Amino acid sequence: MNKPMKHSYWGATVDYTDVMARIAEIGPTLEANAAADEAAGELTPESFALLRPLRMSHLMATEELGGAQMRPTEVLQLLEAVTWWSGSAGWVSMVHCCIGAMSAAFLPDSAVERLFAPGTENRFSGQGAPLGMLKKVDGGYSLTGKWSYGSGFSHATWSHSACFVDDGSGKPAKDDAGNVIIMCAHAPIPEHKQLGNWDVLGLKGTGSIDYAADDVFIAEDLVFPILTAPPQRLKELFSLGIVGLAAIGHTGWAMGAGRRMLDEIAGFARSKSGRAGLLGESEKFWHDYGRAEASYRAARAFVMEVWGDIEATAEAGQQMTTRQISLVHLAKAQIHEAGVEVCNFAYRASGGAGLRAGVIQRTFRDMMVAANHFTIAPSIVTSAGRELGGQWTDRSWQFYDLIEKK
Repeated sequence: MNKPMKHSYWGATVDYTDVMARIAEIGPTLEANAAADEAAGELTPESFALLRPLRMSHLMATEELGGAQMRPTEVLQLLEAVTWWSGSAGWVSMVHCCIGAMSAAFLPDSAVERLFAPGTENRFSGQGAPLGMLKKVDGGYSLTGKWSYGSGFSHATWSHSACFVDDGSGKPAKDDAGNVIIMCAHAPIPEHKQLGNWDVLGLKGTGSIDYAADDVFIAEDLVFPILTAPPQRLKELFSLGIVGLAAIGHTGWAMGAGRRMLDEIAGFARSKSGRAGLLGESEKFWHDYGRAEASYRAARAFVMEVWGDIEATAEAGQQMTTRQISLVHLAKAQIHEAGVEVCNFAYRASGGAGLRAGVIQRTFRDMMVAANHFTIAPSIVTSAGRELGGQWTDRSWQFYDLIEKK
């Protein structure tokens, strides 16, 4: 009688609660492996073997493509749950999830019929900055370039790389309006050279390596225009575009990291000996902890409000508005800001315990790295503020820029 209603817009073949239960089962091992993942610079085979059955790349793909066609609010909570146990495992999961959704949303039918065919188990990783060049050849393109931050690249099967199109003279081609054409190209991971270069402060186990392509053939149907691609399926939800789908991943990750740090410092303060014992008796600590809880919970509630509205819009058969995308960006930024505040508070409160290897130190480092990601740039929040404040009412979002409507 009290079972939540399942709207026909969303999938019915994968039960969100079953996936959540599976995460709870594998979580303790993911946490136990976190140090080994960091030492390896990527998820260890054991860690990835635990995540693989979750099929994160298929969470938002349509059921017709073998996906779960899951609600964004459910996806957010699944990513939150994985991240609570391991920041690196959560990051790889969210990258595979979001890029898988992009490929399932924007590639033409002929391509998704191959990439998501029954019996396949493809995972997608790559970089959305145009650091390569496509040259037209018979049947498609030749791709050459070098990209950074290919999170989860070694655990993926297909790349997803932004690139310019050669106009025939070695320069980027432009469309009829004079805009540079930026495409997203897909190629099998083994056709790339993996260059490493992942010696970093945090998210050390994500394997976010540099990678390169040298004259790699790309079939004509394995590209889409990254700035302007119209959704090919689930057109209401996927009208969020590349950046809206990416926001689900980054937001869910920050939800998990912030929650874990709050839980960890509270558990530390409940201990009975040493600094932790003194902390547990401190009025100031519990006051500051209460404020940190309020800040985090407010940001998380904002996230769920924004994405709940998006779900309702999709169910109503409508595409997303400029205002909704502005709120997606603000909610994403706010949950990261709350996470940074929580991590700073917990790290300072923990004293020497936070200096040593463990959950507090690792979560602090991971959050500082995540908060520097270009998707959380102050310029994006500024543009969203201008739109919400009524100054830029005649603009629309294109990638991470709020541009004048043409």
